[in-house]
Amino acid sequence: MKTTYNLRSIAAKAISQVLDQGQSLSTVLPGLQKNISEKDRGLLQELCFGTLRVLPQLEWCLQQLMAKPLTGKQRTLHYLLMVGIYQLVHTRIPAHAALAETVEGAVALKRPQLKGLINGVLRQFQRQQEDLIQRMENTDSRYLHPSWLLNRIKKAYPEQWEAIIEANNQRPPMWLRVNRIHHSRDEYLALLQAAGIDAAPHPEYADALRLLTPSAVSELPGFAEGWVTVQDASAQGSVDLLDPQDGEMILDLCCAPGGKTTHILEAAPKAHVLAVDVDKQRLVRVNENLQRLKLHAEVKQGDGREPQSWAGDRQFDKILLRCALLCNWRDPPPSRHQVAAPRQ
Repeated sequence: MKTTYNLRSIAAKAISQVLDQGQSLSTVLPGLQKNISEKDRGLLQELCFGTLRVLPQLEWCLQQLMAKPLTGKQRTLHYLLMVGIYQLVHTRIPAHAALAETVEGAVALKRPQLKGLINGVLRQFQRQQEDLIQRMENTDSRYLHPSWLLNRIKKAYPEQWEAIIEANNQRPPMWLRVNRIHHSRDEYLALLQAAGIDAAPHPEYADALRLLTPSAVSELPGFAEGWVTVQDASAQGSVDLLDPQDGEMILDLCCAPGGKTTHILEAAPKAHVLAVDVDKQRLVRVNENLQRLKLHAEVKQGDGREPQSWAGDRQFDKILLRCALLCNWRDPPPSRHQVAAPRQ
């Protein structure tokens, strides 16, 4: 049955929201995925995350193929071209299908007059692909980091910078957090093995399992019932260090999308948790995660710099505060391209 949407144009719109509007892809994607079939959701995620992961390379290629980039109201078409090149280089999608769907994306984006341009640039890339990739390997774009960050890492770690860059560019492993309200980690590991999914426990974090091969959440036993959550191991470790206890008043500041909020409540179901984030849109994800896991927290929109407006005179036994660090670039990949060079 033919779909009524164009996946490549949706990916281009998502990338535009990330790069031009400064939004998080993890926030943008769920809303877009609701309107497409389940079988296409994984491909949309791959097109978006993959394109953003190799953004400098795609940008360099387009600079060689076009006299000037598409800007203004046509900027989304620029990202459509990136999605097209990403498919040709980094996916197993047949070239004819990638080309046809990407060209039709111009129609979905209400720019049918640019179909010829999209088709011409992508076919030109196909003809020059081997030469372009070879030339690109002699530029800094191969490192997939903005030039200011690359230069800082080189200066700070003159002997190790290449190893650091290589580690940053690896795809992060898929970690699961077992909901201890339902199962112990060993019990859930047995459920995975029965489903033919191989996993290994984290050596330190009590609820963490690493999938040896990433899997769709629909294939995970009991995901819809809240038995397990996808969450990076380091994020899980922060709650282990917090060591929440029943009866404590705990503040989760900068809480979206709610992974740590729900982990606190799984570890201490009778704790009183106030979850605060400045972004109203991202708080929707917090409430969705609480609902899926059948947990309760007090969720408020607020600025961490003005605690009186959302906390009043309340005192907290423990506070969990998330901060973005320059050393955590692997997940999600867009972050390194959203941060401007610090002022000197």
